[in-house]
Amino acid sequence: MSDSEIDAWSGLQLFARYAYPPNERGYCGPDDHLALLEYRSSGLVDQGLAQLAEAFNGPWPYLKLMAEKTGAGGPFSKRVVEAYWVGNDLIDRVGTIDFGNAVEQKFRPRLGRNWHAISEAIPGGIPHHSFHVFVTYPWVGLLEENHRGEPLRILDQCRIRWGRVEAIEGELAVVTSEPLTWDGNRLSLGHPRKETVTLTVGGLGFTEPLRPGDWVSMHWTWICDRLDAEQLAALKLYSNRQLKMTNDELAHPGPATILG
Repeated sequence: MSDSEIDAWSGLQLFARYAYPPNERGYCGPDDHLALLEYRSSGLVDQGLAQLAEAFNGPWPYLKLMAEKTGAGGPFSKRVVEAYWVGNDLIDRVGTIDFGNAVEQKFRPRLGRNWHAISEAIPGGIPHHSFHVFVTYPWVGLLEENHRGEPLRILDQCRIRWGRVEAIEGELAVVTSEPLTWDGNRLSLGHPRKETVTLTVGGLGFTEPLRPGDWVSMHWTWICDRLDAEQLAALKLYSNRQLKMTNDELAHPGPATILG
C-alpha cells in the first residue's frame, strides 16, 4: 500500500469503532457486521474495509463533504472520520452552502414534502453525527419504523455520548454518563447515572485496555474509544451545539414531533 493510500485510509479503523454498534442492530450499513468487528480487532486496513465503510450511507455524504472542502485527506482519513463521529475544527471549515447542498442531494429525494423540516436546520447545522441523529433521523422514519414506543432511547443510544469509567467487570464496564431527557418541550442532558456497557464480546472489542477514571465515547451499548481531554471537549462542544440548535432554532424540530 502506498503512502497516499495509507493516509487516505488512516481513519478506517476509527470508523469501524463507531459504525459497528448500529450496524450490529441492522440500522445502518451492510449486513456483515461481524466483518467490522474482525477488522477492528485485527488492526487490518485494506480495500475490503474501505468497501464496507463506503456502504454506510448515513455518514458517507458528510465524510465526503469534509474531505472535499477542507483538504484534510480522503473521506476515511483519520481527521475527517474523527470530525464526523467526535468533532474537531474541520467541522467549522465547511460552509453553510456546501453543507446544505450535500444534505439536500442526499435527503431531499427521500423526504419529499417533509424536506422543509430539514432544510430549515441547514443554517445552524454541522457535518457531525449529532446532526444526523437530532435532525435527520426523526424525518426519515428511523425513530418510528419497527421501533415504536422507544424513540427517546433510540436518540440517546444512537448519539455518540461520553462517560467516565467507574469499574471494569470482565467484558463489561460500568460508566457514569448523562442520559438524554425530554421534558415535553426540550431535549437536554440529565443528571449523571451509571450504565453498563460492552467492552468486548469473546475477547473482540474496539478499545485498548481501560481503567477506572478513563473517559470514553459510547455508541449504543458499546464503548468505542478512550477520549483524551481535547477529544472529550470537542464531543461535548459539537453535540451540545447541535442539541441547542434543535431545541431553540427550529420551527419544526423532529424530536419534538416524534416525542410529542
